[in-house]
Amino acid sequence: MVKRLLPPGSGALLVLVILIALNLRPFLTAIGPLAPRIDARLALGVDTLAWVTLLPLWLIGVGVLLTPALLGRTGPRPLLGAALLLLALGSALRVDLASGALLIASAALCGLGSALVQGVLPGLIKEGFAQKVPLVMGIFSACMMGGGALGAVLTPRLAEYLDWSRALALWGLPVLLALLWLAWRVPLPAPTRTPAPTGEQRLLPLPRTWLLIACFGIINSGYGIVVAWLAPAYMAAGWSAQQGGELVAWLALAQTASGLGLPLLAAGRLDRRPWMALAIAMQLAGFGGLWLAPQIAPILWCLLCGAGLGGSFSLIMVIALDHLPDPRRAGALCALMQGVGFMVAATGPWVAARLHHASGDFAAAWQWQLGALILMSLLVVRLNPRHYPRAMGLPPEQAMAVQTTGSKPA
Repeated sequence: MVKRLLPPGSGALLVLVILIALNLRPFLTAIGPLAPRIDARLALGVDTLAWVTLLPLWLIGVGVLLTPALLGRTGPRPLLGAALLLLALGSALRVDLASGALLIASAALCGLGSALVQGVLPGLIKEGFAQKVPLVMGIFSACMMGGGALGAVLTPRLAEYLDWSRALALWGLPVLLALLWLAWRVPLPAPTRTPAPTGEQRLLPLPRTWLLIACFGIINSGYGIVVAWLAPAYMAAGWSAQQGGELVAWLALAQTASGLGLPLLAAGRLDRRPWMALAIAMQLAGFGGLWLAPQIAPILWCLLCGAGLGGSFSLIMVIALDHLPDPRRAGALCALMQGVGFMVAATGPWVAARLHHASGDFAAAWQWQLGALILMSLLVVRLNPRHYPRAMGLPPEQAMAVQTTGSKPA
């Protein structure tokens, strides 16, 4: 019998993963290219505008931490439905923005919606695609970054024909398509109450959990910094809003390709560290270029940053799921990593804004991220899969399952 690429009956779930992922980043990436127009109407300074990125990232962290408890009470379908409704409502609030507070509130609603999704989907992927986790996590990450690219490149173009706030609000429409697909086609498991020993409270004290949190936080801090300030940095040097948006789009397109490609390349063996090292090296080159030679090859620097960020995001998600054989415990670890990690990452755009305020340009922001990447490179060395069972305190029979999970090529 011919081996299927994906398990039987999983096609509808994969389509749901794709549709939802496409909606998780446009509400963030659409803001940077429109920053001057937003500031002109709402009189927001750099520090206040940073909150449009900072607050959603922080709320994503808080929301992801709460998701496992909610999942045990309601099941995945109501949570995903609530997430999509929050994303749609947050976008709809932007249809006629009259104050900075309303813009920040819309970002908060979208952040909470994204949080619920990112707390639910990794566990579903681990359960629904047990032998194809790198492939499906790569698809999820690629579609999420691809949605970010669409938000960055299309929104400034739409703003040429519509008011910019209405251009932002249009991103609520694709959310409705995902909501219809969830309601119509996708069977999801009923809620199951997870015993206390498998919950997050048993994972939080582990040093390995905090190592994963640190890596995830550094990756997403870099993402938050470039999404918030890449376009404004080049627009301050004389670029147009459309050109700034295209730079963010190049970054996001590279994230899309790398977010899918690196997990697939890493799928043949459980040790993902060589590919993570490549992703870090690309980020070092990209952020170094933005700092030292921003005008020489800006598209190249954006491609390198994007490829490194997209690949490392996908890989750290796969690595977290690799640590535990049970889908619910692996999902709880992934939720914990994302929850605290996004709260760490939320400081990135704010730090960049403060550094800009002190220095007058964005070079210090790129330097800040370079220092964080050097720290991350030291942490990644410790992610030896032979040590996963000991790091997670697993008994011998479960340790054997960890050593074989995810080792088959996708």
